[in-house]
Amino acid sequence: MAKPKLALIPAAQGTKFYSVLPSDGVGDFTFARGSVATRINAQGLIENVASGVSRLDYPMIDGVVKGCPHHILEPVRTNVFQRSEEFSNAYWSTSRIETPYIANVVSPDGTLNAYTLEISNGETNGGGVYRTGISISGDNSWSVFAKKKTANYLVLADTGTTTNAVYFDLENGTVGTTYNATGEIQYFGNGWYRCTMKYTLTSSGIKFIYLSNLDGATNGGVQGGDSIYIYGAMLEEGSHSTSYIPTSGTAVTRSAETANGAGNASTFNDSEGVLMAEISALANDGTDRAITISDGTSSNRVTFYYGASSTLNYNIYSGGLVSFGSLTIPNISAFSKFSIKYKSNDFAFWVNGFEVHTDSSGNSPTGLDRLNISTFNASGAFFYGNTKQVQYFDSALDSEQLEQLTSWTSFTDMAEGQLYTIE
Repeated sequence: MAKPKLALIPAAQGTKFYSVLPSDGVGDFTFARGSVATRINAQGLIENVASGVSRLDYPMIDGVVKGCPHHILEPVRTNVFQRSEEFSNAYWSTSRIETPYIANVVSPDGTLNAYTLEISNGETNGGGVYRTGISISGDNSWSVFAKKKTANYLVLADTGTTTNAVYFDLENGTVGTTYNATGEIQYFGNGWYRCTMKYTLTSSGIKFIYLSNLDGATNGGVQGGDSIYIYGAMLEEGSHSTSYIPTSGTAVTRSAETANGAGNASTFNDSEGVLMAEISALANDGTDRAITISDGTSSNRVTFYYGASSTLNYNIYSGGLVSFGSLTIPNISAFSKFSIKYKSNDFAFWVNGFEVHTDSSGNSPTGLDRLNISTFNASGAFFYGNTKQVQYFDSALDSEQLEQLTSWTSFTDMAEGQLYTIE
């Protein structure tokens, strides 16, 4: 296998995305984020990362960190809950429960700051905490970390024009009954689940976090003393949830992230080359998310991008479009390996060890001098997702090499990349 001219393999956090090749730093990506953000660290805990510092996020599979970290880039999002962890604060109102109190259990950030929601003596209906007066509409994602104590279910609900609600089974780690919403549940270990409700609002209502012992039952099936643990409430506008944003008195916005400008004219070969990446999208949100080699214009570029309807696309321009291909990906939130080979009259697109598209007519692009994790001029189609590696080769690899480059190195590598559990 030839040696790549540029290789990004996540190994360190800092003010750049540091490439291991070339060694003189020309291959580093300029990184920007104007706020603090959180990540999952090597111990599987949520931790803050300073403004302007990139994030290495570790994959969680069945509540355990498995595999190597990846860079994460996310769009701007705001947690509109102003007291995301302080459930005893007057910001939150209560219904049929004792005043929420700090629990003697470790929360997902590794500290003793989780709260207990406990049904008051004499109550037989589900109860919890709620918040009124939040004006929010459109696509929303609402998430709370929860852990079973004695009650089986966490319930998230929003009483807008209609009731939007999801029941989360904290005993079995599954999504239960849903009303005008969809649910996702992710295991964070030590009994903690991040429970997310995704829904659309036309008018705002009351935001409820409560507990129940019966799936889908409004009476809850609970009695005095039944309880659950909760941590980290987050309500954000958008069709999918993003990394947790803590708040302590005001709504907090995490700025959008960018990584662009790796390489120069000496890095890239106009005559031939290969662009390879191992990536996953945050969600199938219908937006374009690109990785591009270009001359800074739309006329000369090599691009692959996630688009609408779970498609992965590639295109090559040399003055105009010379090659294009598209493939539907079953799960764009799982990692896949892609490569584009370009050479005059010899173009190929490989995905996870298979050649899926070829062209035998067209010229190579010229003037290539930059690699962006976005579109050609770094003005849009930002790749919001997870990046395990990006490589560039300044020669056109043969089919055997491209198969090797985009294949999984082992069954375990493939399983962890696809977020499967090996039993």
